[in-house]
Amino acid sequence: MSGKRLLTTFAWVAGAIVAIVGLLWVFQRSLIYLPTQEVPAPPPGVEEVSLKTEDGLSLEAWIVPAEHPRAVVIAFNGNAGNRAHRLPLGEALAARGLTVLLTDYRGYGGNPGSPTEDGLGLDANAARDFARRQFDELPVVYFGESLGAGVAIGLAVEHHPDALILRSPFASLPEIASVHYRWLPTSLLLNDRYQNVERIRTIEVPTLVVAGAADRVVPTGQSEKVFQAAAEPKRLLTIEGAGHNDLVLLDGDEMIDGIIEFLEETLADP
Repeated sequence: MSGKRLLTTFAWVAGAIVAIVGLLWVFQRSLIYLPTQEVPAPPPGVEEVSLKTEDGLSLEAWIVPAEHPRAVVIAFNGNAGNRAHRLPLGEALAARGLTVLLTDYRGYGGNPGSPTEDGLGLDANAARDFARRQFDELPVVYFGESLGAGVAIGLAVEHHPDALILRSPFASLPEIASVHYRWLPTSLLLNDRYQNVERIRTIEVPTLVVAGAADRVVPTGQSEKVFQAAAEPKRLLTIEGAGHNDLVLLDGDEMIDGIIEFLEETLADP
């Protein structure tokens, strides 16, 4: 191949790479946030409520009540689905004495707006404010699943909960993105960062980290980094054979038992 032809080929390849990277940068949030809009009517006993954000949005959420609640758990979802998909978690925790607020972010579950890290931070603040008003005498626990762990950690920096539960947390969004897209300069591309390890170092609250040993979406090592950075008291629960979207990490007995045991040891009035 002649030098001129080689340079031409190189230019085409380089141009294609730049175009692909450019498209990924423009549409990155469509790859990060995967909402499902259709939400069925809440089942009997589950209350539908609205959360008001500082920037004027009204977000729908569900309360799954416990008969004699020992605490209120605010559940922050992962990047896909909506509150209806976390109903089994809410019901499992409610059966064990924990009232659960199942939230949905802006742009999820029929809610207005478009998701961003800053926007989800406002949504989390709205959920926390609602829980404090509605359940002012109960301890407040944040439960964050995957991307929602980043939302919970971000909220905990500003408003400390009585306990923090992180299911499949990652060290940061650029770092977990680099696990799956090694050829991309993710640290340079991403607008939303979710710097979980950096943030959790500033928080001193009891923390439970739950990880699936067979998780290929958020490898266990990512969750262990978050655990190592957390302050005492803390606990790591690794569920053998569990993948990221397996039911055992939604409402499995081992996870629910681990949460209850952690909270019984943690909360002043379990």
